[in-house]
Amino acid sequence: MTTASNSLTIGRIASTVGVAIDTIRYYEREGLLPEPRRRASGYREYDIGAVARLRFIRRAKDLGFTLDEIRELLALSSDRAEGVSGVRERAQSRLDAIDARIVELQRVRGGLADLIDACPGHGAPEECPILRALSDVRA
Repeated sequence: MTTASNSLTIGRIASTVGVAIDTIRYYEREGLLPEPRRRASGYREYDIGAVARLRFIRRAKDLGFTLDEIRELLALSSDRAEGVSGVRERAQSRLDAIDARIVELQRVRGGLADLIDACPGHGAPEECPILRALSDVRA
């Protein structure tokens, strides 16, 4: 049983983890964070486990995982038989998606750099290669 000395308000947990109060409420609605107990006054009352779970969610988001993927990771974290292999598979999938995005961004960067190099930076707008490329209806 949680006593008043080791329970946290939503403001305190938000400050401790470094997230907004609305973010915590959102995670509750999305099922990423269990609904906390309520005090007689109606205020939410969290235990220290909520801090660890919120930090997990925040770190997973920083690594690019979606909320659905984080939900899966949380479920796998308690699966003693298949959890670690499932987590590894999802992390590999996330890494593959990041690598694909990097390749795409490098392609876009190259195209933009070429347009910038071709643009003299002065003259008539209709002669600007950047504006022509953006306005080209052949796409």
